[in-house]
Amino acid sequence: MSNTIKSGMSSKGVRSTLIGVAANAILAAVKAITGILGNSYALIADAIESTFDIVSSLVVMGGLKIAAVPPDDDHPYGHGKAEPLAAMVVALALFTAAVAIAIESVREIQTPHHAPAAFTLIVLVIVIGVKEGLFRFVFRLGKAVESTALKVDAWHHRSDALTSAAAFVGISIALIGGQGYESADDWAALFAACVIIFNAYRLAVPAVNEIMDAAPSPAIEGEIRRVAGTVKGVVGLEKCFVRKMGLEYYVDFHVVVDGGISVHDGHDIAHRVKDAIKQSNPRITDVLIHVEPHDH
Repeated sequence: MSNTIKSGMSSKGVRSTLIGVAANAILAAVKAITGILGNSYALIADAIESTFDIVSSLVVMGGLKIAAVPPDDDHPYGHGKAEPLAAMVVALALFTAAVAIAIESVREIQTPHHAPAAFTLIVLVIVIGVKEGLFRFVFRLGKAVESTALKVDAWHHRSDALTSAAAFVGISIALIGGQGYESADDWAALFAACVIIFNAYRLAVPAVNEIMDAAPSPAIEGEIRRVAGTVKGVVGLEKCFVRKMGLEYYVDFHVVVDGGISVHDGHDIAHRVKDAIKQSNPRITDVLIHVEPHDH
């Protein structure tokens, strides 16, 4: 992948992250103030998660910027691993926030208090709409550039929307049920914490897989094999290993050629295969071709 393309993809990710940071900062303040004035711990818990989201979004932005740095002597394969590492940090932050919310929810359930104010529901409806919109925007971009960190950041927005939805249900039950149902708001916050913990686990798995060089989608290998098979001089295809490094792919490929041709001709075929594969997908940065002889 050229530095121009990689830089462009990184810039898009950084811009979307900055939008998320600004939105989270505003929403966190609104939810915290509304939760305190409206006597809703679910909203305060929601504000806590939004604050964590700001930190995690900044981590994602840093990871994307580092991942876009070109290779150097110390990092000949580039800095792509910074992207899944950022995703791991974000997932851990999400898990930490959820545990903190769960602990405080249990404490609030055990403490008698007044029911939340009705106006908190209006704020929650606005929050849910904004966060769901951010989720769709960031996830669509993360999917387009195949960024694990951006997808994790998108699910942070969805988790926030789920937390707000749970708070809406809990506050509604507390208001409709009246005396004896005041803790419904706190149970909603506890439920939201459980959902967030599940999402943190689900988001950490692909980041760990990428760090461990797990194979990407089979469709990518299939397309590489298809392209290599069309190159003149290739009589067979063997091993094909693909690994993702941030926003890029690296390929190790064994191709079979006629065993009777010269080393020079075999080398020429290998270069044509490499060029064809890189041209078929601009995100494939390098292809290492191993030539195998085919004896008649």
